[in-house]
Amino acid sequence: MNINILEEGNRKIAEVISDNILISEVQDALDLMAECDYRGARRIVLRKEHITPAFFDLKAGIAGEILQKFSTYDVRLALIGDFNEYKSKALRDFIYESNKGNRVFFVPDREVAISKLKGV
Repeated sequence: MNINILEEGNRKIAEVISDNILISEVQDALDLMAECDYRGARRIVLRKEHITPAFFDLKAGIAGEILQKFSTYDVRLALIGDFNEYKSKALRDFIYESNKGNRVFFVPDREVAISKLKGV
């Protein structure tokens, strides 16, 4: 795993680069947040491939647990990917509502991710 720190105005954004799943459980998310915070970034860009597929099954409950930690520790997250492949109405509603807020964003590409995170 590599973490590139981008400086956007007065904001530091951690862009995580990896070929592996990095978050399989809540503790993994906490560890990643701590590593990014250590580098001065409280905004994180991840790809959907970095998160366990169970995250996208809302019945599993892992999405709620993980995103609650981001909220508790006041860390912003942008997830990059094609989320149209998910047909669950609950998940689509969850993504829609998340994108209306200012904490977690589900976005199509890196440019949108950085734009969203530098604005919050």
